[in-house]
Amino acid sequence: MSVDLSKLRIERDGDGTVRGSRGRMLRKAVLGALVVAAAAGAGFLAYKRVAGAAVEVEQTSVTLAYPYQAVTVLNATGYVVAQRKASVASKATGRLEWLGVREGSAVKKGEVIARLESQDVSAARDQAAANVRVARANVEQAQAELREAKRAFERSRELLEKKYVSQAAHDTAVARYDRAQAALNSAQAAVRAAEASQRAAEVAVDQTVIRAPFDGVVLTKNANVGDTITPFSSALDTKGAVVTIADMSTLEVEADVSESNLERVKVDQPCEIELDALPSVRFQGYVSRMVPTVDRAKATIMTKIRFRELDPRILPDMSAKVAFLSQAMSEAQRVPRPAVSAAAVTSRSGRDVVYVVREGKVVETQVQTGERLGDLVELKQGPNPGEKVVLRPAGKLRDGAPVKAARK
Repeated sequence: MSVDLSKLRIERDGDGTVRGSRGRMLRKAVLGALVVAAAAGAGFLAYKRVAGAAVEVEQTSVTLAYPYQAVTVLNATGYVVAQRKASVASKATGRLEWLGVREGSAVKKGEVIARLESQDVSAARDQAAANVRVARANVEQAQAELREAKRAFERSRELLEKKYVSQAAHDTAVARYDRAQAALNSAQAAVRAAEASQRAAEVAVDQTVIRAPFDGVVLTKNANVGDTITPFSSALDTKGAVVTIADMSTLEVEADVSESNLERVKVDQPCEIELDALPSVRFQGYVSRMVPTVDRAKATIMTKIRFRELDPRILPDMSAKVAFLSQAMSEAQRVPRPAVSAAAVTSRSGRDVVYVVREGKVVETQVQTGERLGDLVELKQGPNPGEKVVLRPAGKLRDGAPVKAARK
């Protein structure tokens, strides 16, 4: 039996291309392989993009915290004020002639700080002094006349006893003596009146001199040389006070405490004071007194907190934050310590760690925690204050992962 092998021949075109059903199957297989390879490459690239994408995380900072935050029972805000403060003016009305202070000048009680023009009242004082001299001269004249009238009276009385003068003549001597006595009394009264007028004139002159009412510092200068000072009126283009002075030794903080928190505050309660102008410093204070009335509009009570030690950097009208404490703090407890939000600390492999954000990536950093300071926890070992850490890190977050701040 013969076998026909011609059917097994592969037919090709003139350019060598395979023809027939087997050729079509081969082309499909190659095309499928190319599609699979392309899909695999695209998947790999997508994986690389996803794996390298930055994760959005909430961030917080390591900060310096104070142990008193753990014993704070109430926080309030207020302002620094001087309890002794005065707008200094004169009782007299006149033009400001001389001003010897400026803002920031320290003054002593009784020190002359300004003067008004005083020519008119000085002239009145001189006139009053002259009237006093005239009145005293009249007293001397009246005394001389009284002495002469007394001698005449005594001679007349002796002569009347010897019947050398008539009763009428003696009565004339008596009347002269009485008139001289009355004239002396009148002259003496005139002296007292003239002296009173002189004192009034001196007071008027003294009122043109403006003196510091107490030791203090000039806060504001309200008038200049040439301004008209009228303290008891509001005339056009006039000034009332010349300067405003405050006694810096009486500085304290006035803070509003809600009446619902009144039971948490008491007199002599220790406090810690933070000034917005000096955020890195804490000042010790205590509740000095509480104004015994409630502000109806705000439902608050004015509480006054005194500084235990004043600092020259403390100035009136500085904004302040006051922490009312349940107990006094020692000096060692008043030292700030590095701390971070307790939500930033997590456990990894039995260790307490935080994830520090550096150059867009997280660095797993082991920490040693201390006592709780309010919402914060002390860091005895770990990142430095000011460094950014991840808040509430997810369990899948790993060291070196790229991150970015979450949008708020």
